[in-house]
Amino acid sequence: MTLAMKLALSPLLIAQAVGARRRALVLPEADGPRDGVHGIGNRQPLRLLIAGDSSAAGVGVANQDVALAGHLVRTLHASLHRPIHWTLRARTGLTTRQLHALLEADDALPAADIAVIVTGVNDVTALLPPRRALAHRAALADWLLARGIGHVAFAALPPLGAFPLLPEPLRRVMGREARAHDDALARWAATRSDVSHVPLAVQLTVETMAADGFHPGEPVYRHCGEAIAAHVARHIGQANHPRGDPR
Repeated sequence: MTLAMKLALSPLLIAQAVGARRRALVLPEADGPRDGVHGIGNRQPLRLLIAGDSSAAGVGVANQDVALAGHLVRTLHASLHRPIHWTLRARTGLTTRQLHALLEADDALPAADIAVIVTGVNDVTALLPPRRALAHRAALADWLLARGIGHVAFAALPPLGAFPLLPEPLRRVMGREARAHDDALARWAATRSDVSHVPLAVQLTVETMAADGFHPGEPVYRHCGEAIAAHVARHIGQANHPRGDPR
C-alpha cells in the first residue's frame, strides 16, 4: 500500500500530518557563501557540486561553515589534499524533480567533476511512490552525467521514523516509506558505475536535530558531511586506481 493510499484511508494520519505542518517552526536556510575554493596547492582541484533540498541548504544551523557543505568540503580536502572548488545549489522544499528543473534553468551552473545530491524527504511528503521518485533521480543523474560530471552520489534518505516533530503513528508510517524510497535508490545505484548511494548511519535525537524537530542540527550535518566526504574520496581513489592496476 502506498503512502498516498494510507493517508487517504486514515483520517488520523491526515490530521497528524496537518498538525505537524502547522506546529513546525519555519527556520531559515544557512547564511554564507554558496561557492568557493577550499585549500591551496599544486594538485589538480576537484570541482564539486552539492545540490538538494533544505538539508543541502543548511536549514537548522546559522551558516554554511557548520552546515553539510562546510563539513563536506573541509573533510574532503583533508582526505584528498587537493583544492576543492565547490558550488552549492539548494532550496527548501524541493523534490528531486524540482531540483532537476532548478539546475536545468541555471545558466551559471559551473562544470563539476562530481555531484552530491541530497533529496528525498520532500518526495516522500509529496506522496510520490518510490518507483516514480527513482525515475526522477535517474533523469537528474543522466542529465548531470551528460553535462560532463563524472559521478553522481546520492545521499541516503534520513530516517523519518526518528524525526521528533512527527507523532505516532504518522512517524512510523513515514519512516517505513522513507526506507522504501532509500532501498529502491540503493538497489538502482548498485547497478551503475556512474551513480552511487551514500549510506548515512546517523542517530537522530532531540539534542542532535534543529529546534523544529525536522531538520538536522550541527552534529548531524557534521556526521553526514564527513561520511559523504569519505565516500567521495573512496570513489576517487578507486577511479584513479582501477582493480588490477599498481597503486
